[in-house]
Amino acid sequence: MLNRAATWLTANNGAQVPYSQAKVWKDGYRQDCSGYVSMALGLPTPGTNTVGLATDRGITRPISLGELKPGDLLIDASGDNNTRHVVIFEKWNNDAHSSYTAYEQRGDHGTDHRTLAYGLPGGDAEFKPYRPVKFGD
Repeated sequence: MLNRAATWLTANNGAQVPYSQAKVWKDGYRQDCSGYVSMALGLPTPGTNTVGLATDRGITRPISLGELKPGDLLIDASGDNNTRHVVIFEKWNNDAHSSYTAYEQRGDHGTDHRTLAYGLPGGDAEFKPYRPVKFGD
């Protein structure tokens, strides 16, 4: 999954795939955060939305922050299409688990691979951790 996520960092002739809530990329997936995660998970095109990623138990199940493993998701499914977001957890950045590296598709930027604290103490508490069911336990 992480290898698939990384492909969008350079899929646009060496640049990241641009963000759009209205457009579909060459591979058939929407160019927003949930379309990006759907692509990384190999879900059917054009991908589900953020609420679907958080609530469809055929796709994900809730886990605790302490259970986060590479390929898990942190999802803010509340609000509207301008406030909901999903990122793909890659790894903890330190033993204190005060930040992590993640893949995301974000507005005004496109595909990104950066340090985040969404869902962590002191970060945006709306983000909750989920495990894609295809990964099992």
